[in-house]
Amino acid sequence: MNRRKAENNKDTSKFKKILLASVIACSFPATGQAISLLTEADGDFGELAMPSNDDGSSSLLNLPFDINFYGNTFNQFYVNNNGNVSFNSRIGSFTPEPFPVAAQPMIAPFWSDVDTRCDGCGEVYVGSVNEDTVIVTWNDVGFYSQNNTLTNNYQLVLRDMSGEGGNSVGDFDIEFRYDRLEWTTGDASGGTDGIGGTPAQAGFDAGDDVNFFALPGSFTNDVLNLQNTSNVASSDPLVDTSGLWSFSIRQGTTPGETPDNPLMPVVLPDDPDFHFEFNVDLDEQVFIDPPVAVGYDYEVQSGPGVLSVLLPDVGDGIYDLWLWNGIDYVDSGIDINANSEYFFGSAVTQFSIRGIETDALLDPNDTTAFVTGLTFDGTGTVVMTQTPVTVDVSFGNVPEPGSLALMGAGLFGATWIRRRSRKAK
Repeated sequence: MNRRKAENNKDTSKFKKILLASVIACSFPATGQAISLLTEADGDFGELAMPSNDDGSSSLLNLPFDINFYGNTFNQFYVNNNGNVSFNSRIGSFTPEPFPVAAQPMIAPFWSDVDTRCDGCGEVYVGSVNEDTVIVTWNDVGFYSQNNTLTNNYQLVLRDMSGEGGNSVGDFDIEFRYDRLEWTTGDASGGTDGIGGTPAQAGFDAGDDVNFFALPGSFTNDVLNLQNTSNVASSDPLVDTSGLWSFSIRQGTTPGETPDNPLMPVVLPDDPDFHFEFNVDLDEQVFIDPPVAVGYDYEVQSGPGVLSVLLPDVGDGIYDLWLWNGIDYVDSGIDINANSEYFFGSAVTQFSIRGIETDALLDPNDTTAFVTGLTFDGTGTVVMTQTPVTVDVSFGNVPEPGSLALMGAGLFGATWIRRRSRKAK
């Protein structure tokens, strides 16, 4: 027990120096039916990663493919009992430390004090769905000390995406699947009956003391909401993606750094807005991809204002810029050309893009239709919404922009990416 208490008192001052970049996070209403976990062909989760234990790890395991994780190539990994995998060495830490954790690349669907020694507690498994998909499952695991009054059931999926659509060797997807989350904290991390103290952290860390990504709710009891939320929009309204979080790692970089791998919004049911919350560095270009129709409105509710916008080539590639006068949008008389970065004279918090031809037939629900680059006039957290300007082409009515709803109940927390600052192109 003394060892446990000592670890909780580690100096975390270095983690206070944060320069954050970009992200999205949106929530769905709780449905009681989270995403299902993947299994092998026989319906099992694979082999035991390690015997029942507290703070233990597997032996060094082979990946059936290479992954390029923040510029470092790995084909082996450790499964750690406490809700994460690592690449350089085992991790026995039971109380999560705020990312970045220097010199230790790791992927953590739910870093917390897992204890599988109790009667009725589940185990940790590693398996493969196919040669391109590895699964690590924390199946009905309890918390320290040997407590199974609450259990968590979640999974890490690593998918080899090399060669898919021109992808590079080492490109892969990270998937977190949360079937059930009931507890956040072990007793030695200050928790009582599985709640409180220092709650779990979810995300991934490059191990270079710079780059990381933490999911919303980390270090708060809201981390349990990961089972009711997602960053994956379903094209089928009958398919619930609650509990599914997916991230594409392309050429070692995370979403938002290139137009080919933008940050994707999640459209909330019966909500016309596309919700974003992310962090930026001054002049850093961040690519986001909202659904569109014939135009869309941007509103920054808090954080740095928009300095520039870069639009893709759709239709004739010429767009109309409308500006907010405090009451409504008015036509500025300025045309913006596709693939040509437009700089506002000074930072703005609201603007609208119009003039996307109706014959382009852009589906407002198509989340890959219109990738946009933005830069901001400072460093910090940006909270913003986007509202599509739609048209009923059967009647040819082009409406004024819809009302801009405030960011509210749909967004429960921030997600963070951290990487080195870079100038806008």
